Amino acid sequence: MSEHWQSRPEGGGHFAIWLFCAIALRGGRRLGRALLYPITLYFYLRRQPERDASRHFLERVLGKPVSVWQVMKHLHAFAAVTFDRIFLLAHGEKNFDIAVEGLDALESTLAQGKGLLLVGSHQGSFEALRVLSSRRPDIPLRVVLDKQKTPSMTELFETLAPDIGAHVIDASLGGASITLAMAEACEKGAMVALLADRGREHEVLRRTPFLGEPAPFPVGPWLLAHSLRVPVMLCFGLYEGGNRYRLVFEPFADPVEIPRHDRTRALDAWIARYASRVEHYVHVAPYNWFNFYDFWQQDVATAVRPDAVAVRERVGA
Repeated sequence: MSEHWQSRPEGGGHFAIWLFCAIALRGGRRLGRALLYPITLYFYLRRQPERDASRHFLERVLGKPVSVWQVMKHLHAFAAVTFDRIFLLAHGEKNFDIAVEGLDALESTLAQGKGLLLVGSHQGSFEALRVLSSRRPDIPLRVVLDKQKTPSMTELFETLAPDIGAHVIDASLGGASITLAMAEACEKGAMVALLADRGREHEVLRRTPFLGEPAPFPVGPWLLAHSLRVPVMLCFGLYEGGNRYRLVFEPFADPVEIPRHDRTRALDAWIARYASRVEHYVHVAPYNWFNFYDFWQQDVATAVRPDAVAVRERVGA
């Protein structure tokens, strides 16, 4: 049995993270990116579970054995995106070339004034979504994140952008608090963004085909979407190398319907549809996949409960 992803320690240490940030901001992005190469090598040598997970994933998506260099390319992409978060928060998008696809559909949906749920995955840069805040300051953006998983990085980002904490809905607070905060934001016409591919420990999961094998996905995001009754769009912030990113928005549902009499079947359908789009973008940009654990066994500490009763327990219905 593999270790659950939430049990893995935060990469680096508090001092190392802050030291790297200081060097990068004082020395510039070019110096900082040069430091990513020894950092990538360090993590390749020291973090065997993440290294093995990268290799297994790449072999699955590419359909062939992969080299050490391909695994290091994968780890380097993650390091580059994490590093860029520092500059996105400290200086905005001025150092980046960020293309946006699906903007017309996004604008049309926002014009309804009902709020919007943006659903992404751990692919590329979710931080690039904050570009929307600078381009559309009239539309608030709230992001659902687990602040307890990476406390040092969270502290760093909130120091770089002091207002970031006010725009984060802490996923560690519990279902009722999260739902209330999301509903209040949507009532004000805000965009609320969350990631829907990882299941937390003891969270209800459902399996659906993904890259050739059933994989467990959490049901919580779709129950939240159903309860909010707002339009849902998928979003992916793909890293394309250098300073280039591509934000992609796709209409998904308006709204997500999960009838009580057929809840299990409806959940399976929504999760399968979401997983198929995630799989599409995994093939488009395989080195953007930043789930460094055995994704297909993420439920080792959690029973995958298929019954509707378990679903009702999750949301207190």
